Amino acid sequence: MATFFGEVLSAYSRAVEEEEDDLDENEEDEQIREELARKREVHLHWSSEVSESLKTGNKLQCTDFILAVGDNAAGFLSVYFLSSEKWDEVGHASLWNERSRSVTGQSSEESACVFYRHKDNPSVLICLVLQYIAEDQLFQWTTKVFDCLQHRELTLTVLSDSSVAEYKTADYLCSSSAPFLRSLHTSTFSGQLVCQSLEQPNIVTGLPAAVLNHCQVHQIAAVVYQCYSDVIGPDTVTMETYQRALTKTGKFVQLFSSPSTDVLRKFIKTTDIQSNLYI
Repeated sequence: MATFFGEVLSAYSRAVEEEEDDLDENEEDEQIREELARKREVHLHWSSEVSESLKTGNKLQCTDFILAVGDNAAGFLSVYFLSSEKWDEVGHASLWNERSRSVTGQSSEESACVFYRHKDNPSVLICLVLQYIAEDQLFQWTTKVFDCLQHRELTLTVLSDSSVAEYKTADYLCSSSAPFLRSLHTSTFSGQLVCQSLEQPNIVTGLPAAVLNHCQVHQIAAVVYQCYSDVIGPDTVTMETYQRALTKTGKFVQLFSSPSTDVLRKFIKTTDIQSNLYI
């Protein structure tokens, strides 16, 4: 290429330099994505006994798996079941996301979800989920947990909190009707439902939806009991609503129909309102 004054210059293209810059940026973006993916990975931490069993290829012999998602669902199991002191903590799942929060006395990772096994009947497993699990972590959590469980004769019961504001109906819904239960189950579930099915166009979302879909694909009997409440945070009335969902658990675990006031006070506390909507 020659200039106006006849000077010969080597050919130059900005496209080459731009392509090199794009490659550098793509590599940097890829590294950031990989680091973020590693940080958001779900990890299962089992007790030494369970870990040794899993290493030898023996999965957890579980016939009844009860999963509680939300403050009231987890509070119900803590008050009416785990307070009997007949349960051993056998593991927890650790994860991190932008909405992770810690529970008093535990780090945000350790308190994401905790697994308990009944001492007299080890085939009964309870999991309390007190943390938000992001959409990109739902498949990880579900796959890793169910890979540790024996699927034969397994029945999953999910207790899930939901706001009554999310409930869609053509009829007038008075405040006195809340809290109430709705159910959704897999095609292989043959148990008796304790409430009516979830009406369209209402849907189940988050972890309950992920595990229910997993169970449908793998032909595992599963049912989700979703409790719609008009109260934000832990509430005794909402907790008691879940009793009907586990009325048949008496055959393998004892449900405390009248927990002590001290036990209830431990889980019913004033929650911080993080919205200024009513200020």
